[in-house]
Formats: sequence, structure tokens, C-alpha cells
Amino acid sequence: MTEPTHNTTDFGYKTVPAAEKVSLVANVFHSVAAKYDMMNDVMSLGIHRLWKRFTLDCSGVRPGQHVLDLAGGTGDIAALFSRRVGANGKVVLADINESMLNVGRDKLRDLGLINNIEFVQANAEALPFADNSFDIISIGFGLRNVTDKAAALKSMFRVLKPGGRLLVLEFSKPEQQWLSKVYDMYSFKLLPVMGQLIANDKESYQYLAESIRMHPDQETLKTMMAEAGFSEVSYHNLTGGIVALHRGFKF
Repeated sequence: MTEPTHNTTDFGYKTVPAAEKVSLVANVFHSVAAKYDMMNDVMSLGIHRLWKRFTLDCSGVRPGQHVLDLAGGTGDIAALFSRRVGANGKVVLADINESMLNVGRDKLRDLGLINNIEFVQANAEALPFADNSFDIISIGFGLRNVTDKAAALKSMFRVLKPGGRLLVLEFSKPEQQWLSKVYDMYSFKLLPVMGQLIANDKESYQYLAESIRMHPDQETLKTMMAEAGFSEVSYHNLTGGIVALHRGFKF
């Protein structure tokens, strides 16, 4: 594995030109979009729904607020926020991937949650919103796929209102060595096979497993958020650190 430079970046365990990562990641999610929800339920035994509910509970969201659900994909987190902000609030579900956005739009329309949700195709590194636009920003299982994570965090800080909070829900580093070993076996032996059987796409789920390992650990991400301007940054490990919820405020 070659070390990335300022002109290159990681794509799973591969090092690729930074300019190519967006399209490579896009191809992964174009491929898995139709089976994404089903795979999430199978891969996590449904526990991803509890992680997302915990994120909502830590958000402090209130009726009438404006929420940005970034890398919102098929809309699970946006749906939770939509019900909380009510008719006078607004949720913007933003994703760089058109296929994921289309699946999310169709699903939320079927749930009758379309009235207070706006759908925007957007790159997290250069968000197309005015400064100080949102009370809350969430990004669930999306930051690890961003090419320039520092730029994305700064972009989120810019569009967050003073007093607002950012919630980053992402796979992280297990707290115990035995859990790391079990998780590695699951991720690299079983996950690609499940991807082949359910989504007919072994390679995409191999990338997703590798991208988790390349993502910054809990303390590194905490530091990155502070460097982007966020205050009182903290994190809470879930399922033994397999997932972590980071939270930071804009004061």
C-alpha cells in the first residue's frame, strides 16, 4: 500500500489520484443503491437503526429547526429528523450520489415525509448553502468516503448556525483487541460474500470494509473537528467502538 501524497488519496487500501476518488466512490454507490437498505439490515442485524436513533436523541433537535442530513443516502436519518422538526421545520437531505438520492426520495415519498424535506445533490467539501443556514448537521456513514475530510468539516462549520451542532456517525476503532479480530474476520471474510449474494457486488463491499479501516480513529477525528473550528468536541462509542458518534458545537 503506497502512502498518499497531497495529489493522491486512499480508495480503500489503494492509493489513487485525488481527482479520481469522487468518481470511484460514485460508482460504488451507484452499484449498491438499490440494495443498500437491505444490506444495512443484514450486515448490522438491524443495529444501524439503533445507532441512528441514538444520533437523533443526541441532536437536541426541536420543532421548527432547519437540519442538514449530509451524505443522507436513502434517508433513514432524514426521516427521523423530519418527524421531529414538524411542519414548520425543514430537513435538507444532501448526497453527492444521484442514485442514492433517488432511492431516498422514493422511500421518503412512500412514507409520506416529503413535505418538509428538500433533496439536494451536493459535495460535502463545497456545500451550496449560505453561511449560518442550519441548526443541526448530521453525517451518517459518509465522512469516510469524502476525499478531503478537513475541507468538508470546514464547509459544515461554515453553514452551521452559531449555537448549532454537528453530529458525525461513523464506523470507528473497536475498543477491545478481541473485538477488532472478530470484526476484521467478519468484514473481510463474510461481508464481501454477503455483498455478492445479496447485491451481486463483492467488490463494492470489499471497498466499504477497507474504507472503514482507513478512516481516522476516534481521537484523530475529534482533533480534526476541533481544527475545523468546532468546540466542546466529544464522542460516544457504540457497540464497543465499532461505531462512534462525534458531536461538536459552533459558538
